[in-house]
Amino acid sequence: MTVLFDGVASGMLLFLISVGLSVTLGLMNFVNLAHGAFAMVGGYLCVLLLNRVGVPFLAALPLAAALTALVGVVLERTLYRRLYTATHLDQVLFSIGLVFMSIAAAQFLFGAQQQPLTLPDFLRGQISLPGLDMGAYRLFLILLSMVIAFGLQRLVGGTRFGAELRASVDNPRAARGVGINVERVFTLTFALGTALAGLGGALGVEMLGLDPGFPVKYIVYFLIVVAVGGSGNITGSLVASLILGVLDVAGKYYVPQIGAFVIYAVMVVMLIFRPQGLFGRRAAR
Repeated sequence: MTVLFDGVASGMLLFLISVGLSVTLGLMNFVNLAHGAFAMVGGYLCVLLLNRVGVPFLAALPLAAALTALVGVVLERTLYRRLYTATHLDQVLFSIGLVFMSIAAAQFLFGAQQQPLTLPDFLRGQISLPGLDMGAYRLFLILLSMVIAFGLQRLVGGTRFGAELRASVDNPRAARGVGINVERVFTLTFALGTALAGLGGALGVEMLGLDPGFPVKYIVYFLIVVAVGGSGNITGSLVASLILGVLDVAGKYYVPQIGAFVIYAVMVVMLIFRPQGLFGRRAAR
């Protein structure tokens, strides 16, 4: 039960970070391999707010997310917007370049060492139940992720903004014709995706660590979640994150010799039977 609980917590953290990539890749049709760099920005901002400014942890989380979103908006308006209609290869090359630039900047500003983060007292320790020891921080991650997943699903699937976003991606010209400000919709969507990445990066400092290599180290995990869950599907990202998180933790616990390989094997098997992802739509023939 403890392994299962830790796996769910790991999966929820994976969901928080990768769902922003699902938004930009699936809903905006932009291959943003620099998504991990925005998560790293959120992590460093959280550490700075806690250690240098003295902001309480629960206040530092939304601040880190908002500041990361601001960085995302600046880059979207100055760089990303130029490549919305470019080929996926151009988008991949551009975002990989941003990744290496972010790694160099983090190395220059903060050094190569892991960044320390001290959690508040109420998030430390464990809650013991019969047959289960729950880490307080992991329980906090699970509850927060559930709230965010529900809110995102409502935003994308049940609001006017979600409808405008889908229309802007499917047919920008027609969307402009009916009065939708496509540029504003894309900017807000990109800000949402980067804010989620920043929040996930801030929350992940305790469990994943934080150093300049973060964007390269974990981008494969984020891409696996999007591929397995189905591009642009919030529910798919959540289910895929939970499956991969539980299997990853269980694999590392029970078969540590090949533990890191488990999620790759799971991804291959799932994509053989569901090439479009668990909740993705089949391509028309």
